[in-house]
Amino acid sequence: MKLPQNVLKLIEDKNFAHLATLLHDGAPHVAPVWVDHDGNTILVNTAIGRVKQKNILKDPRVALSIAEQNNPYNRVEIRGRVISQTRDGADAHIDKLANKYTGTKTYQKSSPNEKRIIIKIEPLHISS
Repeated sequence: MKLPQNVLKLIEDKNFAHLATLLHDGAPHVAPVWVDHDGNTILVNTAIGRVKQKNILKDPRVALSIAEQNNPYNRVEIRGRVISQTRDGADAHIDKLANKYTGTKTYQKSSPNEKRIIIKIEPLHISS
């Protein structure tokens, strides 16, 4: 599904997304995340072993909500599925997101043992 221009703008601006995944018992888990895209795929960067990453291994269905920080009535909800998780480029990607969201050149909260991963989400339904 092609991401509409208004959705791309919300993603490209400094707006947080809330990512919903499903726990092993089917209960929802929601986490605020930094968000990016590579055209028509939504990108979320996390660390291997985090709750959202483990949930996605069991069930690739996810939902995202993104609201403009200065006008929360300008928002979008996206349902989709995770099509891949990759370590390729994940460290550079988290630095790119840190620059976007905090203005720093590198991500400041990494621990030495942390392994970053890019979660790629295919949007299946968009509502704004």
